[in-house]
This record gives sequence, C-alpha cells and structure tokens, in this order.
Amino acid sequence: MTTTANQNVDEAEIAKFERMASRWWDLNGEFKPLHDINPLRANYIDERAAVAEKKVLDIGCGGGILCEALFQRGANVTGIDMGVAPLEVAKLHGLETGAQVDYQHTTAEAFAQNNANQFDIVTCLEMLEHVPNPASTIDACTALVKPGGDIFFSTINRNPKAYGVAILGAEYLLKLLPKGTHEYGKFIRPSELSRWARESGLVVNNICGITYNVFTKKYKLNPDDIDVNYLIHATKPL
Repeated sequence: MTTTANQNVDEAEIAKFERMASRWWDLNGEFKPLHDINPLRANYIDERAAVAEKKVLDIGCGGGILCEALFQRGANVTGIDMGVAPLEVAKLHGLETGAQVDYQHTTAEAFAQNNANQFDIVTCLEMLEHVPNPASTIDACTALVKPGGDIFFSTINRNPKAYGVAILGAEYLLKLLPKGTHEYGKFIRPSELSRWARESGLVVNNICGITYNVFTKKYKLNPDDIDVNYLIHATKPL
C-alpha cells in the first residue's frame, strides 16, 4: 500500500482489477453489475449537471464504462486510473466504438497538481471504497473542479444490511461479483462522505440510493433507500 502526497493507492486493489481487466466489457461477466447500473448513473449525472459540451473528468475510470456513456451524451471526457491493464482495455474499446476519451495513468492527487479548476464536472464512482484515504481523493476532486462545478460520488454504505447485500448476497449467494471484490471495513456511511465533502469546501445537494430487485434482476434509483449503494451530488461554490 502506498500513501504519499501524490499516491493514495492500495496496490492489492489495483492488482484485483488488473486481473479482471480483459473482461471489463463482457456484459455478462464480472462487471455486469456496473453495466447494469451505468445508465442509471449516467442519467443521474446528466439530469443534474447536463454534460453536453462540458469538460468531464472520471476518476477511477477503469475500463471506461462511464466515460463512454458520458462521451455519447456530448461530453469532453478525460478518464484517469492507476490500473494499467484497465486503461489499455478502455483505449482499445474506444477505438472500436469511436469514443474519443483522453485516458491517463495517474492518481487524482497527482493529476490535481497541474489541473486545478479545469473541469466542469468531476465523477468518482465506485472508487472511494478502494483507496486508503477517501478524504484525500475528495480533496483532489474539489481542487480539480471549477468554482460552480459539479462533483458526483458513489460508494457503498457501511451497516449490517450493506454487508448482507453487497458482500454475502452479491459476492457469495448471487455471484454478481467475484468474491473479495469489496471489504466491509472500507465501506463509507453517507454521513462520513458528506462530512468529508463539506470539510473539502463542497456543498452537498442530493443523496440518492441505487437498489436491486432480486426477482426482476433490475436496478433503480431510489432516493428513499440509501442503505446499500448510493450517489452523492455536490457542488463547489463560486
């Protein structure tokens, strides 16, 4: 594990996603849940911040699932990640689809040093629970977005229900994700994420849950249920 001024990285987490990189765009593989919730995430972002012709940065972009969705909606997208293999997959898939995304191998903290106040929208989805110091990543997001800009986070709540659904249910019973994808101790309560955002100078505007129906096998946005997966929309004051 490395945690310095420019590196907020858990090498074991990076290796975990490196091993799965080749299956990133397999709609029925390990990343199927990401593909299933991606339209919901993209809609939430677009409805609250109108991405067309905006400069968007996706932190922890992986294989580019969200990047491509936002590009298709007219955004000028940059994606950064510390996984080499996922970035290569993202670049290759972009060549196939024509998605012109600028992918870079770096951390949010390092990227913020030379790109402060450069982006209209910053997204950091399903990533905070995989770094040693989430507050450091949030500070970098705040530095990167322009005054008046929008930031979107998503992660998993930390409570017994979230453990049952996201780990026991998703990884062991339903096998929606590979075993070991998540560590319960790294889950983040909405109150914690909101506090870190406020301490970073952001205004939290909205929190919305993402729920899964085991019978219909469908996900939906649910503002009344943030017990497990949830999104936060924040803005940087002018």
